[in-house]
Amino acid sequence: MLAFGTAHGGNVTYDRRSLIIDGQYRILFSGSIHYPRSTPEMWPDLIAKAKEGGLDVIQTYVFWNLHEPQKGQYDFSGRRDLVRFIKEVQGQGLHLTLRIGPFIESEWTYGALPFWLHDIPGIIFRSDNEPFKFHMRNFTAKIVNMMKSANLYASQGGPIILSQIENEYSTVERAFHERGLTYIRWAAQMAVELQTGVPWIMCKQDDAPDPVINTCNGLTCGETFKGPNSPNKPSLWTENWTSQYLAFGEETRLRSAEDIAYNVALFIAKNGSYVNYYMYHGGTNFDRTASAFVTTAYYDDAPLDEYGLVRQPKWGHLKELHAAIKSCSEPLLYGTQTIFNLGTQQEAYVFRKNSTVCAAFLENSAYRDATIQFQNVTYQLPRQSFSILPDCKNVAFNTAKVRMKCSIPIILTEKWKVHKEAIPSYDDTSLRENKILDHLSTAKDTSDYLWYTYSIHADAPNAQSVLSVFSRGHVLYAFVNEELVGSAHGSHKNTDCNLEIKINLRKGKNGISLLSATVGLPDSGAYLEHRTAGLYKVTVDGRDLTSQSWGYQVGLLGEKLQIYTAIGSSIVHWENLGNSTNPLTWYQTTFDAPAGNDPVALNLGSMGKGQAWVNGQNIGRYWVSFHTPKGTPSQQWYHIPRSFLKPAGNLIVLLEEETGNPLGITLDTVVYNFTLW
Repeated sequence: MLAFGTAHGGNVTYDRRSLIIDGQYRILFSGSIHYPRSTPEMWPDLIAKAKEGGLDVIQTYVFWNLHEPQKGQYDFSGRRDLVRFIKEVQGQGLHLTLRIGPFIESEWTYGALPFWLHDIPGIIFRSDNEPFKFHMRNFTAKIVNMMKSANLYASQGGPIILSQIENEYSTVERAFHERGLTYIRWAAQMAVELQTGVPWIMCKQDDAPDPVINTCNGLTCGETFKGPNSPNKPSLWTENWTSQYLAFGEETRLRSAEDIAYNVALFIAKNGSYVNYYMYHGGTNFDRTASAFVTTAYYDDAPLDEYGLVRQPKWGHLKELHAAIKSCSEPLLYGTQTIFNLGTQQEAYVFRKNSTVCAAFLENSAYRDATIQFQNVTYQLPRQSFSILPDCKNVAFNTAKVRMKCSIPIILTEKWKVHKEAIPSYDDTSLRENKILDHLSTAKDTSDYLWYTYSIHADAPNAQSVLSVFSRGHVLYAFVNEELVGSAHGSHKNTDCNLEIKINLRKGKNGISLLSATVGLPDSGAYLEHRTAGLYKVTVDGRDLTSQSWGYQVGLLGEKLQIYTAIGSSIVHWENLGNSTNPLTWYQTTFDAPAGNDPVALNLGSMGKGQAWVNGQNIGRYWVSFHTPKGTPSQQWYHIPRSFLKPAGNLIVLLEEETGNPLGITLDTVVYNFTLW
């Protein structure tokens, strides 16, 4: 007897075939929806659409740096309300997989590690290091105890059926030598001792210690997964990437619905029993939460797009796939598997419980269509596809046959006012050092920006002086006597940026003000605590200024005054927008919310690089001027959640680092029209 109803608590165990929930073997389809990448007002609709799409489970990371931004100071409000999110999942009858990490990568700044960890003496992240293990244990235990207090584990009647500790550690384990292996064993033991009453998993970790289940991440886990590292563990796929994340300056990398479906069918045919789509809804990297060079929109080509709208044909095709596979559940879970060769690149995976209960997965792995014979019946198999036969006779679904497509937008605009950001000089600074400081260690993730200022004397005017600046990234603006003289930036693949430019020095005192900007912190790799950014060498006419006296200012004055809020905006003087635009300028206007309930997006196609706020809420970084090799922006539209808006008089503030023109900005509502092929 199989159960496919409302999710409810109970005993969760496993064996080699699948997770066992309340005594029932289960084939489970899951989707990643990250609570802080949307809003609480969006959560019910996102979860409902996931359920309608045939999902049984919602999977989410826990974001340590959101919840403990300062050591010992916790925040679980608004988009951070993890308990509320999980209860919404429970209320809609779905299970949940909680990926605590607490290192998560996820294209999230610093892999969600709070930056205050960086300053703890002797710390080495993600290794057999006592300071790190102390704080990791504390946070993990806090989350587990919070879940227990709210009765959210399945063992308590809640929806959580799996928990994850660490994240893709095998990619860095060798860098820590023997301390990598002892750390992963410690992490597993620490997690199990917290006694959640549900199994723990480690993704992309072939040596996950018992009883922790090793799981697969990737595009083709039906081909690449080595399988469970113990004969009593099930095959679980924790990240089936529905597209690829996008970095500024890079082309969008899409993945077809057919390819996803084919690889899901292959994984299930090879005795897989849990598939999670990463992402099912990517959402938005609000504020400064995206990792280095990653766009504000996250996995927009997922089955639910950034705005929470159904993206066809992906959503519908996968819904049909789930229904077809679940119709085979009894033979898949309780039958015996036999594999038949049907041709050079064609196979049948047959699951038979008895003479009447049978299901077949017919595969054509060739890059051309094939005609095959199975049980004396002829079947046409499109290239690179599976046909699913729930009764071993009739085709219920083929992974290559897709039915739908879509199209898009609308418009409006307003008047703008301007405030120019002050360019600090050496005399304006209070933080000074006779050396060039690391950007990350100095700004401590409180701002993207760090000013490096220097005062230089010239005996006579010189329009041929050469300023050379060397930076580990990510972006550099050079001002001499408050005038922009040059800029440079790195990329996702190479963050360094250097600048060599002729400058005009006047006789006497001259101010050199160098603005370093990060575009998110790194999110992966070993020894993350040792990463640096910003300037490391400066010369003028070959004279090395690196060990001279430098003045520093963390952040911009407009940030400090919070002029992106209604109160802060009233503190400074705003002028009407003129005919020209200047670098490092703040812009503001007000607008009324568009009628209806369609999602709202800001079209920033006329701007350069910066950040945007709506009613004091940061909707993320934009970088429209960093074009892809094809000459287009990686991201042009920026999501404004409806919950950020009031009916009228909404304040929008932009910090434009370059010379973008706000007159070209439009406010669009996003609508998809579905038509059959």
